[in-house]
Amino acid sequence: MELPAQLELTPAWHEVRAALRRAVGETTYDVWLAALEPQAWDGAVLVLQAPPATRRWVAERFGRVLERSAQAVLGETARVAFAGEPAEAARRGLKVAPAQREARPLGDSPLIPRYTFEQFIIGDGNRLAHAAALAVAEAPGDTYNPLFLHAPPGLGKTHLLHAIGHYITAFAPSRIVRYTTVEAFTNGFIAALNSKDLERFKHLYRDADVLLIDDVQFLASKAKTEEEFFHTFNAVYDSGRQLVLTCDRLPRQLVGLEQRLCERFEAGLVAQLSPPDRATRIAILRKRAALDQVNVVGSGVLELIAERVTDNIRSLEGALIRIVALHSLTGRALDMTLAREVLDDMHPAASDEAAITVGRIQATVAAHFAIAVDDLISASRTAHISWPRQLAIELSRELTQEPLQGIGRAFGGRNHATVLHACRRVRERVNKSREDQAELELLRGLLT
Repeated sequence: MELPAQLELTPAWHEVRAALRRAVGETTYDVWLAALEPQAWDGAVLVLQAPPATRRWVAERFGRVLERSAQAVLGETARVAFAGEPAEAARRGLKVAPAQREARPLGDSPLIPRYTFEQFIIGDGNRLAHAAALAVAEAPGDTYNPLFLHAPPGLGKTHLLHAIGHYITAFAPSRIVRYTTVEAFTNGFIAALNSKDLERFKHLYRDADVLLIDDVQFLASKAKTEEEFFHTFNAVYDSGRQLVLTCDRLPRQLVGLEQRLCERFEAGLVAQLSPPDRATRIAILRKRAALDQVNVVGSGVLELIAERVTDNIRSLEGALIRIVALHSLTGRALDMTLAREVLDDMHPAASDEAAITVGRIQATVAAHFAIAVDDLISASRTAHISWPRQLAIELSRELTQEPLQGIGRAFGGRNHATVLHACRRVRERVNKSREDQAELELLRGLLT
């Protein structure tokens, strides 16, 4: 049966790609696997198209994870082949038809094998979050419940979430551990409504001893899903079982989410992960190089990457993957010349980077709080707008040479007295609240 050209938009292929992304991580997926397209599916073998230059590398390095991801959606007997190789080779080992397989529970996502505590590099920016995650893994339900991990993308939230799951599965196998993303939760909920199988969906999550939920920011503006999530949260929490959640912002910054749910998120421990310092970045790269069996230690390549890439772990590993990929595909030496060539395109040296301007600060702050830049310069005085605006004004005063009058004009024509008031307000809050201080430092780090 030939698959339609728009298969990537259908649920089956979308789910295979989502499983693949979870298994290998965003960076590896973007570099090597995003270009894959389905060509045919005959009920047994999924034939994929890959760019000719990388097809052999992808088949050898990612063949198993591709097949596991396909099996998670299409059935345990599904096989994967690449266009240009005999499909019969992929059929070997078939025992039963996919239709005989019992459907996998919707939203029951697998844990990523390499996301363990052993593979997590501890630094000053994530020490508290790591300690809290380990404490939860050792005594789920007894402490830090719920545990709410927050950070911008790519700093290790999902890694810790999976590490908790692996630890409990290994040392307390009788406990039911359930991991899901909010996207998978939403899709499963909608499918359960359509199939009138809502009770099975509820039991899937409410019977869990440890419920691990990724990316709760995507609950915003999904009223029915949020209602179901609220009751699921209460059912697990009220029975003394463990919840761990990740998010790209603080609970009080979740615009569009009901206050009652945000309050529950804050009821336990809220732990932040910050961008890694240079020593931690180098340690992360060494760990990844060892994991991939790449010999670059002592060549200066890892140190160069750590100097250039400072924003998040995903970008850090992505830079290493691209350099190794070019080395593998071209046969060139894995040295500083090759590394600089790749990094000059991806992460230019500091002297070539854009200067810190009021506009860049506004864009960074707006993205962090998931609001529009227009909100920062508007007349709105609501709390979820005024605090980001005050932070942006203070950072503009700190990091640019713009006079107070110029900063005021950039924020909707405000006068210098208003700018001074905003700066004073920020200083008052960061002196009283470690959380607000950490938020200011995180934004400053993202900009500098």
